[in-house]
Amino acid sequence: MSVRYGLRIRASRGERAPRAVLITLGVRDFRRYLLGQLTSNVGTWMLRAAQDLLVLHLTGNSGSAVGIVTALQFLPQTLFGLTGGVIADRFPRRRLLLITQTAMAVQSLLLGVLTVTGAVTLGSVYALAFALGTATAVDSPARNAFISELVAKEQLGAAVSLNAAQFNVARILGPALAGLTVAVAGTGPVFLINAASYLAILYGLLTIRTDESAVTVRRRHDGTRLSDAFRHITASPDLLLPITLIACVGTFGLNFQVTISLVAMTVFHSGVAAFGYLSSAYAVGSLVGAIRVADRGQPPTARRLVTATVVFGALEATLGLMPGYAAFLALLVPTGYAAVTVTTLANALTQLRADPHLRGRVLSVYFLVLLGGTPVGAPLVGMVADAFGARSTLVFGGVISASSALVLSAWVTGRTRRLDRLEQLPCGTDLHGSLSESTGRPTQPWVLRYRRRQGRLSRVEPDR
Repeated sequence: MSVRYGLRIRASRGERAPRAVLITLGVRDFRRYLLGQLTSNVGTWMLRAAQDLLVLHLTGNSGSAVGIVTALQFLPQTLFGLTGGVIADRFPRRRLLLITQTAMAVQSLLLGVLTVTGAVTLGSVYALAFALGTATAVDSPARNAFISELVAKEQLGAAVSLNAAQFNVARILGPALAGLTVAVAGTGPVFLINAASYLAILYGLLTIRTDESAVTVRRRHDGTRLSDAFRHITASPDLLLPITLIACVGTFGLNFQVTISLVAMTVFHSGVAAFGYLSSAYAVGSLVGAIRVADRGQPPTARRLVTATVVFGALEATLGLMPGYAAFLALLVPTGYAAVTVTTLANALTQLRADPHLRGRVLSVYFLVLLGGTPVGAPLVGMVADAFGARSTLVFGGVISASSALVLSAWVTGRTRRLDRLEQLPCGTDLHGSLSESTGRPTQPWVLRYRRRQGRLSRVEPDR
């Protein structure tokens, strides 16, 4: 039995039910959106690779300058990411995406023109990198929340997985195409190609039939406060688990851009080509994992997320114990598979459990904890590598990821049981304090009133 546009279709005995990927790709609006995103993301990865090469050329191979331009590109996500979620919930997302994607195309076009004409300077690269990051901070929550408006709820898990798959395809193709283009024509044409690639997503957005979308989202133009999203997350165990878990995994476990290079250079003493093979193995595993999650057609659950995180943590820790380059390379494929499974399940679970009118703000919190942990985790990984060796960084990250999955799962489960006990009480019941897990009796001297509509306890007055 399969689901399409919210209708149940039962396959006959001799006929195989359509696979989840084919069903989801059969949605016209989503298919156009996905292809546009793929084309644009390939161009974006080309820009990132060429931008680093341009900075190295302008500064005489300064690694610190490359670090600065990367930080400027990702800093707006920390500064403005939450604001982007508020904007995504306040305005129509398709129109907002048309504006942000156009702004990013103009940024790339300016950088390309400056480079081709020889007028580019390090300061202009810094300024345009920050501008790109600012547009991306507003674009990201709307771009991900918009997926839920294009497919039915039953197809959302597969749609999120396909979106992760196109991202990983672009991550593989983009740098390779950038290298070929730079070798033939230089960095300037790469930026111009990226600017042209935005025409694909703009065309897709313009031709989407919003009235035919599988889901109609009710928008609330008033009261789009960020605090509402935080209250919604803390009051919903199904949201609290994926967001807190991805915060731990994103900070300590998903630092492969640092750990792979450290192991390649300091443990195996390999060159740039060997490092490229390791990065490609991880990317291939991620791509296969994204496609596999999409094709299973099963809705994301907290149990699947916790299990996938424990498996990922075990693989990452084992990766740090691999004795040789070949074994390390081979294990990177299933590790990439498990990593993208964790992030895809967490993303899909967050989108499914978030209220439609809060989805943009909830996703902005999700991406903040996923990407915002890198500035904390990356230096910590470097410190661990300096003190205990590069291998220990993988063992450390794997143990933390697996342990956090088990601990957070137990904590959220306990919270859920307390809320379930409260659901059995009549609405408006006065409770003298919060309930003890073991006895069910009050533990704090506050008069609390349970409100069924909010699904939480609200303090009324102190018990004097």
